[in-house]
Amino acid sequence: MAAPEPGDDVVIIKKYANRRLYDTESSSYITLERLAEMVRQKREFKVVDAKSGEDITHNVLTQIIMDEESRGGTMLPINFLRQLISMYGDSMQSMVPQYLEASLEAFQRNQSQFRDAMAGAFSGGPFADLARRNMEMFKSAAGGNAASAAAAPTSEQEDEIDRLKNQLAELQAKVDKLVK
Repeated sequence: MAAPEPGDDVVIIKKYANRRLYDTESSSYITLERLAEMVRQKREFKVVDAKSGEDITHNVLTQIIMDEESRGGTMLPINFLRQLISMYGDSMQSMVPQYLEASLEAFQRNQSQFRDAMAGAFSGGPFADLARRNMEMFKSAAGGNAASAAAAPTSEQEDEIDRLKNQLAELQAKVDKLVK
């Protein structure tokens, strides 16, 4: 999450010594789960220590990641964590945050483009065209000549098409589940 700019609509969250979080916008106590939801909604917030006024947003976001990981939503592989820890104190340490941020931003852009492409797959998009061409090549290879590619599909070929459509639908469902 990028540092909020002055003048942005940033919600101030106060963290008290008893570890309770107070949302100054809604004038209510909230949970880490609510903060995680705000992150997913791309809502900007800043967490400050109620007594000292120190910005502790980084610590709280790290705590949210730890909670998510402990609930079984493991996204950070052990090898990645080891590599990340090994970067602390390294001469390249100062470059790691910018690199990771840029990498995740690129990943999110690609994820969005992939979602758009998958949505188009069922409405004549690039995947539908690719599947059609692959099917034509398969039919041509199975029939031994180009004439068989133009012939009506056999029952066996229709079954294969249905199977491929089901696999594509399952893949789409998995992608949708990952996105949520």
